[in-house]
Amino acid sequence: MNKKDLLFYDAYEEFYLMAEKSRAFQLFCAEAFGEDFSQDGFSDISQVNMILPFIAGENAHILDIGCGNGKMLGYLQEKTGCHIHGFDFSENAIKAAAQKYTRRADFIAGVIGETEYAPESFDVITSMDTMYFAKDMPAFVEQIKKWLKPGGVLFAAYQEGDVMPKTADETTTVLAKALRQNSLQYEVKNISLQTYRMLKRKREAALKYEKLFENEGNKSWFDMLLWQTECITEPYEQFSAKMARYIYTAKK
Repeated sequence: MNKKDLLFYDAYEEFYLMAEKSRAFQLFCAEAFGEDFSQDGFSDISQVNMILPFIAGENAHILDIGCGNGKMLGYLQEKTGCHIHGFDFSENAIKAAAQKYTRRADFIAGVIGETEYAPESFDVITSMDTMYFAKDMPAFVEQIKKWLKPGGVLFAAYQEGDVMPKTADETTTVLAKALRQNSLQYEVKNISLQTYRMLKRKREAALKYEKLFENEGNKSWFDMLLWQTECITEPYEQFSAKMARYIYTAKK
């Protein structure tokens, strides 16, 4: 597969180069999300901390699907001592991750649906706004199920209304249907209101560092942040009619 044909591939290659160098973006992430994990999306520290109870100490192995530059995995390892594994289609992201984290860590460049791991390798598999990249969601969930150890957990932050179309509720999403199709029992939490409030913080933080973005020559990234948060200029009732965000936890 030609990576350049993948959704947002070129943009993410540029994004991770920027994220490594831009002080404005690092300050923005810390303020908007509570921690700088080089986020391009919606995963704040409260969502990431929801993963911690599923990690049973330093012997646990956790895989992050679409791990970016590994900062979230690094945080989880710092908190628990676990082994960390990640793959991402961005070679720039994987290069940065491999340089940052060398202890009990494994990072590879790979594409959803083409990357493979041995059966029953992981105690926890995380996907923070990356399940959308699966061309065949049921087939990818089947693959994840194979990778999980017995009793292992998939933790997925999943949003509708942007990449994925908005459906009726948390039971009708493409991901929920794929989990049921693969006989995976799951719990789901609707965090749409929390996401609306987080997006307000995101917009405020972007505006706070506007001048620093401009001075760095990163005005285009500032413009992107404003575009990403335009949706919160509407009341929550209108926002929630168009967008929704859920946390799914599925146990093998």
